[in-house]
Amino acid sequence: MRIAAVKPLALLFPSLHRTTTHANTILFNFPLPYSSPSTIPTPIKTLPSLFSRRPMTSSAAASSLPTVHVKEKIELTDVEKQIFDRLLGTLRHFDLQNQLRVAGGWVRDKLLGKDCYDIDIALDNMLGSEFVDKVREYLLSVGEEAQGIAVIPSNPEQSKHLETARMRICDVWIDFVNLRCEEYSDNSRIPTTQKYGTAEEDAYRRDLTINSLFYNINTNLVEDYTKRGLEDLKCGRIVTPLPAKATFMDDPLRVLRAIRFGARFDFVLDEELKEAASCDDVKAALAAKISRERIGTEVDLMMSGNRPVKAMTYIWDLKLFWVVFNLPPKFEPALPEGCDRLCIANLDVTWNLIQLIGRSSFNDDQRRLSLFAAMFLPLRETIYKDNKSKEIPVINFIFRDSLKRKTSDAETIVNVYRALKKFSSLLPSLALNEDIKLTEVEWASELVDIPITSKLRVLTGFLLREIKDFWRVALMMSTLLYEIDSSEDLLNENFQLEKLKDIFKAAENTVLELDLEKVWEVKPLVNGKEIMNVLELKSGGPQVKEWQQKLLAWQLAHPFGTAEECLDWMKQNHSKRVKKE
Repeated sequence: MRIAAVKPLALLFPSLHRTTTHANTILFNFPLPYSSPSTIPTPIKTLPSLFSRRPMTSSAAASSLPTVHVKEKIELTDVEKQIFDRLLGTLRHFDLQNQLRVAGGWVRDKLLGKDCYDIDIALDNMLGSEFVDKVREYLLSVGEEAQGIAVIPSNPEQSKHLETARMRICDVWIDFVNLRCEEYSDNSRIPTTQKYGTAEEDAYRRDLTINSLFYNINTNLVEDYTKRGLEDLKCGRIVTPLPAKATFMDDPLRVLRAIRFGARFDFVLDEELKEAASCDDVKAALAAKISRERIGTEVDLMMSGNRPVKAMTYIWDLKLFWVVFNLPPKFEPALPEGCDRLCIANLDVTWNLIQLIGRSSFNDDQRRLSLFAAMFLPLRETIYKDNKSKEIPVINFIFRDSLKRKTSDAETIVNVYRALKKFSSLLPSLALNEDIKLTEVEWASELVDIPITSKLRVLTGFLLREIKDFWRVALMMSTLLYEIDSSEDLLNENFQLEKLKDIFKAAENTVLELDLEKVWEVKPLVNGKEIMNVLELKSGGPQVKEWQQKLLAWQLAHPFGTAEECLDWMKQNHSKRVKKE
């Protein structure tokens, strides 16, 4: 696999900085705000555009040519060998002349030395369903049982343009599709013309050159029909096989895929690609031709990936932020200038704060939603009115309409935002051991009977019962707001992540010392029926709800109290109230 000479990448990106990792591999880190928790952060307000690099001299460029470690050949695992042996056995058994090729991501990842279990087989002159039937017959002839055969029909309305056949071989799901050649209309990403194609035609219709590589199972060779897939992989470049604007106008979703892969592999985006991605025609096509669900899926993959800040920074710098995160026509208050930039700054600080705190403190869903919550923190008080003139947080619109994500995601983030003021009022006591004045905690005005020594446990317990498993997310957002007086603080180059981490860890440790982890799972000592008996009521109502809160406060203040003691306390207090009345 010989690679032709290429232009030095540093001609386009002189500010890339090199990090030597081992003798044969040099990785280049793309400069981003707050690039490392251990370094002084670069303020985003002075961050030069990622896409406005001045050319360097050729000597300087040559010395900083980025290199990605790419294997010279694909090394198959034992399972992969067994799978491919069965596919080749099918060809021999039926005397078929097919060329079997593994397409796309599996080839790319194997060349990068990464594990990949997503095997897509491209067939040159047969439908996937036809070949799967042949494989099934062959397996039966050698005494093996075919597993999990399924055919997924084409569904252009859902961007599923080709019939795909699936089956499980050696407990691995394999997809089979035919090579294709496509043409698109101006206002849709659904192909108007689709036919059997050659391997070269199929490679050129792919989104990126690094995804256009094939591994030919018949010959055990990597095939690079665009003549630059391997080159771009080694140089860490994100490039389209055909002219970028035409590629994006045919299928604008490829813009987001380019961004996602650029962030995932820490590759740089080609100049022509960036220019095309940020042009008005492509932005309009992305908004008009691509379903919001597909956009949301790509964004979710970016935010769940290994470099979400880089992905969102690409979106921001390509001026796609409000195209992707579309807002309702009318909302209030108006967004401040540079709101999108501030969103990225919040995301960046939070991502690095998570690394400092320790990723194990959050599960995958908590980490994903904490990043969304941080990014949209500047919009937490923005609302719009629905058809019934009801005021709705704009976060609901972004998740429900712009990204077509789960309603529960929006609800979780809104609940986190609602908890911010409460958490902020408790932070001095949780993190700094300051005495809490109950009269200054507005939301605790009903809990006046709390013993002084127990009030922090009671108030924190009530708060955690509201937000449940996402209390650490709310604590982290509150820490961010507590320490930052204005957006200028967030953008300041002297902003210290270590201080935020110390506040968060101190508050978290206090919550754990108060034994409030999973406090929302604690069942009340006294049930509603028992409350009604004491109050001599025949049905529930406001009084019952009021006493449920009081009894829960007592229970939090007396973690070792019994149901009998709790009920006695209620009877005594109810008796005093009756006498006063």
